[in-house]
Amino acid sequence: MDHEQNEEDMILDLESEPESPLAPPEDLLEQLDGYEWTLRDGGGKNLPPPADLLRKLSEQRDRSIFPEHRIPTMTEDMARNAFLSFVNSKCCYGNKAAGELVIQDLRQMTVYRYRLETYQESRLSEWTFQPFTNNLVDGPQNGASPRPWDIKVQAPPMFQDDTKKFRVPHSSLVKACHKCQGRGRHKCSACHGAGRMRCVTCSGARHRKKQQKRCKMRSGTGRKRCSTCSGRGNKTCMTCQGEKKLLHFIQLIITWKNKVFEFVSEHQLNFPGELLSKVNGENVFKDENVLVYPIIDFPIPEISLASQRAITEHNAAFATSSRILQQRQTIELIPITEVHYLYAGKTYLYYVYGLENKVYALDYPERYCCGCTII
Repeated sequence: MDHEQNEEDMILDLESEPESPLAPPEDLLEQLDGYEWTLRDGGGKNLPPPADLLRKLSEQRDRSIFPEHRIPTMTEDMARNAFLSFVNSKCCYGNKAAGELVIQDLRQMTVYRYRLETYQESRLSEWTFQPFTNNLVDGPQNGASPRPWDIKVQAPPMFQDDTKKFRVPHSSLVKACHKCQGRGRHKCSACHGAGRMRCVTCSGARHRKKQQKRCKMRSGTGRKRCSTCSGRGNKTCMTCQGEKKLLHFIQLIITWKNKVFEFVSEHQLNFPGELLSKVNGENVFKDENVLVYPIIDFPIPEISLASQRAITEHNAAFATSSRILQQRQTIELIPITEVHYLYAGKTYLYYVYGLENKVYALDYPERYCCGCTII
């Protein structure tokens, strides 16, 4: 009995313990040069790149050159076919009106869309761990850990978002599990280490209340084997998976993200502006470099102003918290045609926009409530 009691005392009771933290208490791990903040701040913060990686804009370059461009022509047949495709894609629209309408006027216009894409890389480090299974330990005894921005990694293709995690070389440490204090198991929180629980059928009274008959569910003992721990009274520590030791190491998390600034020139159209973000336009200007320069003297002054504002905002936002790898700015001409048509003695209008000839209709004369559901 004493032996069983001693064995039980060795099992840490963690029934009231919170979930295991990502890292053990700060005083359990040593500080590694170049990674002191992972203990002090807990990690999880973007690390500023070294000063020699911060690129700054130099003096303004020569004025940009904008080639001549023409507005794509929209014919009545093109406008009608685009509208028919749009109507046929709607389950509650009849196509009779689209086939019989009389086009009265085509008003072609354009808007310009400016985009600045800034492809940036950010790095943060944090302590993490895994159960130690007697594998090789690449610790400080093998040398100093390289600093976060000195670690060479293969970046994804430009302007593609991605996140990768790496183990920092020479940062591994082996410590006793801080959850179970190196025991590999803990008392079952359901039965408190007893291995048995009160029978739910008779509530431990050994007899059923109504019939006052001996409970047959658990041979009349009033108790049953704990289903949580299968009667063992303890459970394997989930933190170390019963290995009793943990391999701690610094994990470097590298995130590549493409940040997009978009601006559409002003227009006096009864047209949702967000639709223009979903179509292509005719490219009239493209500039790509590590850092691009603001556009000047574009025929539409508000585009030049948008370029200046976007570049200033992006460079200020990312220069100290991440590394800018590449920037790309473009100007696209998005064609829009306002189509006025007559049907059944009434006038209506719709818009054909983008190189894909998408359609937006303010109203449609042959629309029904068919109760269809779009999933």
